[in-house]
Amino acid sequence: MAPKQPASAVDRADAWFAREILPLEVPLMQFLQHNWRQKSEIADLRQEVYARVYEASLKHLPEKPKHFLFATARNLLIDRARQARIIPIEAATDLETLDPASDTPGPDQIVIARDELRRLQAALEKLSPRCREAVVLARIQGLSRREIAARMGVTEGTAAQYLSEAICQLVEHLQRTPKARA
Repeated sequence: MAPKQPASAVDRADAWFAREILPLEVPLMQFLQHNWRQKSEIADLRQEVYARVYEASLKHLPEKPKHFLFATARNLLIDRARQARIIPIEAATDLETLDPASDTPGPDQIVIARDELRRLQAALEKLSPRCREAVVLARIQGLSRREIAARMGVTEGTAAQYLSEAICQLVEHLQRTPKARA
């Protein structure tokens, strides 16, 4: 368990991440899709990049967020490519000893997750109908920007604008609403 950061460092990292990193989601996804063959892993890669960037921001806020984000993404892809080539023999024998029940969330985690879902639902309801539709198509249904544009009857650029605007509004709303503390 990582040592607890002072509230001001966490708040500063939260605000920086929302302001500087989250608006770069569309170009980050394009970068990952262009550079990774396993399309089913793209969302997980994005989350891993976000986790690495956020952890680093708790220690020190990078001066060039966009450069740092894409360097982190590139390094993650390199790490994953290296790991894909090397599979230790112990991995096959260790699979039998894994306890699937250990991944079950505890009651406190369930309560926190439900609270976060309620906050997100409230934020989604505040979006304009077109922005909400774009977010639902992208994040819930997992459609590509091209597919979103086709469903909405707009250009890919317009779909990207809806997504970008929606993400910024969601972040702004979620920062204003209090969240449950564990």
